[in-house]
Amino acid sequence: MIRKLLIANRGEIACRIIRTAHSMGIITVAIYSEADRNSRFVELADEAWCVGEAEPASSYLNQARIIEVAKSSGAQAIHPGYGFLAENASFAAACEQAGILFVGPTARAIEAMGLKSEAKQLMFEAGVPLVPGYHGASQDNETLEKACKDVGFPLLIKASAGGGGKGMRIVTSQEEVSNALASAKREALSAFGNSNLLIERYIAEPRHVEVQIFCDQQGNGVYLHDRDCSVQRRHQKVVEEAPAPNLSDLTRKKMGEAALKCAHAINYSGAGTIEFLVDAQENFFFMEMNTRLQVEHPVTEMITGLDLVEWQLRVASGENLPLTQEQIPQKGHAIEARVCAEDIYNQFLPDTGNIHFIKLPSGLEEKPSAHGENTPCLRLDSGVVEGDNISIFYDPMIAKLIAWHPTRTGASLKLAKALGEYKLGGIKTNISLLKNIVSHPAFLNANISTHFIDHHKSTLIPHCQPDLHLLLSAAAYLANKAITTKKHLDHAITPWDRLPYWRLNLPPKTTINCKYESDEFEFSVSYIDETRLLVEFQSTIYQVLCGSHHEMFRTEINGQSKSYNVFEYNEILSLFDQERQFNFTLPTLHLRADEQDRHSLRAPMNAKVTALLVEPGASISKGDPILVVEAMKMEHTLTSPSDGVLIEFFCKPGDLVTPENELVDLDIGEAAQ
Repeated sequence: MIRKLLIANRGEIACRIIRTAHSMGIITVAIYSEADRNSRFVELADEAWCVGEAEPASSYLNQARIIEVAKSSGAQAIHPGYGFLAENASFAAACEQAGILFVGPTARAIEAMGLKSEAKQLMFEAGVPLVPGYHGASQDNETLEKACKDVGFPLLIKASAGGGGKGMRIVTSQEEVSNALASAKREALSAFGNSNLLIERYIAEPRHVEVQIFCDQQGNGVYLHDRDCSVQRRHQKVVEEAPAPNLSDLTRKKMGEAALKCAHAINYSGAGTIEFLVDAQENFFFMEMNTRLQVEHPVTEMITGLDLVEWQLRVASGENLPLTQEQIPQKGHAIEARVCAEDIYNQFLPDTGNIHFIKLPSGLEEKPSAHGENTPCLRLDSGVVEGDNISIFYDPMIAKLIAWHPTRTGASLKLAKALGEYKLGGIKTNISLLKNIVSHPAFLNANISTHFIDHHKSTLIPHCQPDLHLLLSAAAYLANKAITTKKHLDHAITPWDRLPYWRLNLPPKTTINCKYESDEFEFSVSYIDETRLLVEFQSTIYQVLCGSHHEMFRTEINGQSKSYNVFEYNEILSLFDQERQFNFTLPTLHLRADEQDRHSLRAPMNAKVTALLVEPGASISKGDPILVVEAMKMEHTLTSPSDGVLIEFFCKPGDLVTPENELVDLDIGEAAQ
């Protein structure tokens, strides 16, 4: 058995692997970049080594440095987690050459499935159903453009060497092909170091169902049931569940057997996942094989009671699979929600910054196991603590919240309740979207497809305005704070004003101003005592009773009492209720990037410039692509806000930019001579 293990990854998966390794008595070694020096996984490991700067290429993708650390630390094995080097055949081979155990399949197996085009050819030969498309080796533009025309529209362009929606584009017409191919190649090269693409027929309204398989080095293999990962946005999974709902037992059995056929075709060992597209008639088509542990592995653990990381470590050590196919348990239903730092009201753009406030849901268990029990349980896999920074260099996923219950409906409702209690302050998150998904009638009825979010966007991402109670509570909180801090006041309040006894004048009064999105609010607040305020809003006066209770700010207005988590940072006031987070901008905050004038262009978030698409002096039209930035492994194309001439770029490829940086100078309304 492995005695010392290096984890070649970061964040929540590093924490997850460390937890199991420690339970098995294995010493753990973490590696970290300069950006992750104070991260939770670094503290949890028995020892930690810095491997480079924040850029993944200089740290988590630096194969030579990682193997050097493994040797220096005395680690016998390396667990790659998922992402980064987890499906890198050259890294697996380098580990083997260095005499270090790679916790995963062989380099040959990774290579066989690492390139989707070659993997599909293997699966075709193995008799596994495939989606029609082009999986060839020729990657010149002429060949790819012809392949798009031959496959027909709509079609899907995919990175051959990776997954997670990176390097993936839906194309609906021939006119879109050229830009889509160029963009997909850039993103694929950045994310996976390989720009090769494949092209497939786009199947309307499919479900994304996958099968967890495990094989040992002795040739034994099992499938640990199925998962549904259909609820996605931008081709990235958002909510996953096990088992997949509304599938016949016959289809489950056929998919499981097909998944094992995939594994045996390449003499696979370790944990793997076979992903299928499933249509309305339960026909299924092979998409890809992920030769690693999946982000969504906890839902499989919850319905089986098994620790898949422990299985990985035992199989990598040469042990037989602990169970046969007939012994694999299945109990109840589990649903996982991926909590990400992103702005759901702005095209899911990733958000960055410090997490200054965390409130965890109640009832969390350190290592819950549903197998053999009927008690609902809740699990949180996270790699962050208060004060951690979410940077532009890594994936925006913060945590995974997983609920188990004997029934699917019960798991959905338990997860919705927990999401309502989970609060993160300082950054924007998708928590309210996740809560709306798992409590949506269509989801509860298992009426799901990969277009679920698009179909229900208006109800899943409603334009919510704060109600009267919340607005008055925000004013009351700011007024109470103003009494002692003198912030956000139109005049200073003296110590005399704070005294509660009789005075010649009226009670002290102040004006509170704040903004929610594009709406500005003004309140006139009279201070009676520490718990009573008179708040005038839109010509009506309200008596507000307020106070703090169990870390909550509680207000009573017109006989109705409500409690809020309140957090203030950098002139943003956040109030959390059970539904979502409301961010109020206080008067001293600078204008947002979308409030800039039309003569400049700024990044919508912290990002790295990857491409300039036009030449200075060129005439441009409103909506024309100007430059490309990358944040959290995803590309974002910035377009011209107006017709005119691009005078000058204030950035170049490789520059790190923020929403405060002007990127270009535009001459609006002028034409190039």
